Amino acid sequence: MITDLASFKNDWYQPGNKWKILLWYFVNAFILQNKYNPSSALKVFVLKLFGAKIGHGVVIKQMVSVKYPWKLKVGNYSWIGEKVWIDNLAEVSIGNNVCISQGAMLLCGNHDYKKPTFDLMVKPIILEDGVWIGAQSTVCPGVTCKSHAVLSVQSVAINELNAYMIYQGNPAKIVRERKINEA
Repeated sequence: MITDLASFKNDWYQPGNKWKILLWYFVNAFILQNKYNPSSALKVFVLKLFGAKIGHGVVIKQMVSVKYPWKLKVGNYSWIGEKVWIDNLAEVSIGNNVCISQGAMLLCGNHDYKKPTFDLMVKPIILEDGVWIGAQSTVCPGVTCKSHAVLSVQSVAINELNAYMIYQGNPAKIVRERKINEA
């Protein structure tokens, strides 16, 4: 058997109204992805306008891309760094005090390489409170990062990350415990 992309069908996947998706495409490009727009407040406002649930004190840097804001939830005082890509074909839930560093990717979709039709597969991502996703790291579909877990720079999370553990590599493995010192 061979891959037959001409047979690819994902009619079952309906992320929202086609006009809303089209409008969001342009708003995303001109507001969120715009490197000349430093206004976090404007980005938060526009995301909320399109259905995102966003808490207080959220910081969103330049050149961020969000696939579908109506599938995004962000808790209080979380940071989303430059060039972060939230490819949320499924729900993405980001807790309180989460840091997603520059160039990180949250990918909710993948394809079934075992099928000749290369079927689309989608699963949600959950980042619990205090999680830190390092620069240029990737969180794969269906992954939950438990409270205060850390995914180090350029690492790939393909499985659940345990609370208060630091992960590194591709695939990410535990390297040590995260200890937070009191001030």
